[in-house]
Amino acid sequence: MTNAQKVDQQKAGAAQVAAILRDRIVKGDIKARDRLVERQLSTELNVSRTPIREALKLLEADGLIEISLHRGAIVSDYLPGDALALFDVIAVLESLAAKRVCETLTPAVLQQLEDFHGAMLDHHSAGRRRDYFDLNTMIHDFIIQQAANPMLLETHERLMIRARRGRFLAIMNPERLSQAVSEHEALMQAFRSKDASLAENVWAQHLRHTGETVAAALDAP
Repeated sequence: MTNAQKVDQQKAGAAQVAAILRDRIVKGDIKARDRLVERQLSTELNVSRTPIREALKLLEADGLIEISLHRGAIVSDYLPGDALALFDVIAVLESLAAKRVCETLTPAVLQQLEDFHGAMLDHHSAGRRRDYFDLNTMIHDFIIQQAANPMLLETHERLMIRARRGRFLAIMNPERLSQAVSEHEALMQAFRSKDASLAENVWAQHLRHTGETVAAALDAP
């Protein structure tokens, strides 16, 4: 194996470890202020400490953890004000994307959205919240991707790394979950009727409601 191949392999390993830890932080399996210990993670994930160390650097760049010389790696706090600020911006980005998708909607894209929506409703009805969350995330990301705006995509990806922690918290609230499902259905109705203004307004409201719910959950005793 060449040195270049070894570097590529190390980067792939670090990215894989980062994805695992990122998912755990997002879904609350690893909580704010929890320590991430290299030795323990190396044993658990059956990898050397090098990809663990590099993965932690990636998570630090994401804003999900803080690394210091004396305390090591600790999951960052996620405060109510952070949630409100993040989702205020995300609401603008995602509502713009929904409007652009609606303006250029093709039958193939609409059918993909219908398929995603139907599967999401099935997960909701069956109480599969983690599956619901994963598919819900796919829907939000698909709409962003279909807007075909590279700057919008790049900005959204950077913000959503931190904001996804909040979106998982939000679906733990039964009232908010039912409201969110209704908002998704309202968006689909806007797409079906090709009403771009309605799609924009529905999606902006949906994201702001999410931010408010997350902030309330974080502020709860």
